[in-house]
This record gives sequence, structure tokens and C-alpha cells, in this order.
Amino acid sequence: MEFGMIRKSLHHYSELNAVQFVTFRTRDSVDEYLQRINNNNELSTSEKQMKIDVYCDQLDRGCYLNANVITIIMDLLRRLEPEHYDLFAVSIMPNHIHLLFQQNIELKVIMQKIKGITARLVNQHLSKQGSLWERGYFDKAIQDEQHFKLVYDYIKSNAVKAKLHDASNRFYGIYD
Repeated sequence: MEFGMIRKSLHHYSELNAVQFVTFRTRDSVDEYLQRINNNNELSTSEKQMKIDVYCDQLDRGCYLNANVITIIMDLLRRLEPEHYDLFAVSIMPNHIHLLFQQNIELKVIMQKIKGITARLVNQHLSKQGSLWERGYFDKAIQDEQHFKLVYDYIKSNAVKAKLHDASNRFYGIYD
């Protein structure tokens, strides 16, 4: 794994072999509070993300990612390897997902594939229609080994810290 300079493109960083921390949420979990945080220019991107994650962990809205849906999503994420990315860690929370991977193709293509296929599969499983995911996603390029470890540990402990009874089913990591 190499950590290097990343160029910015359309508000998302993308470069082949870049290691990315990506978070995306169910559309129904986004409310006024989250929009206010997102629009707060006094907070850094990392501060915004942390506040949003803490809030989403306590939120009941848009919590479709449970039981068999976890398996459906996890299976798809593993199937996209290694063509799209090399997956390091995943946490599937009830209303959002955290990913850590090294991209093998353009980031926007990866996210279109993940969000498009999972929306179809999850909606079909839940007999639901319409948009499943919030339009955008948060991404942060990993800068070095220390940053990688910090993000990996965050993803690993996310469901445990939220005190989810099925926390062990919600996490996948290559080092565990």
C-alpha cells in the first residue's frame, strides 16, 4: 500500500491505488440537523463527519441495514474485489456504511457500482421502491500508516460503540 499525493476532482479525491475512507448514508436518515452540520463552514470536514456519525448512530430514521440486508451488502462488497478495489474494512451500521479500501478504478465508478447494486438488492429484499441512498458520500484519502490504523480502528469499533447487539456481524476487516 502506497500513500502519496492525491488530486482533487469534483469535490472527491480519486487516484488509482489511493486508500480511501468512504461513508454513505440511507436517504431517509438525512434530516435538517445533518444538513445544518454539512453546511456549517466553521467545522472542518473531519469534525463534520464525526458529528454526523455520532448523530446517525443514535438515529432510528432510515435504519434499513439490518439482519439479512447486512449479508446482502457484505456479499456484494466482497464480490467487487479485486476488480474495483482491495477491501480493508467495512462497518455496516443500521443507516450508514463505512468503507476502507484501496481503489483500483475511479472512485466515482466504485461508488456508483456499490450504491446502485445495493439499492436494487436491498429495495428488492425489503419490497421497497425509490432512492435508498443519500445522493453524495464522504471520502477521505488516507495519508499515512498512522491515519490508516486510526480509521481501521474507528470502523472496527463503530458498531460496538453504538452498542448494537449484532456488532460482530456488521464488521469485516482483513486484520481480524
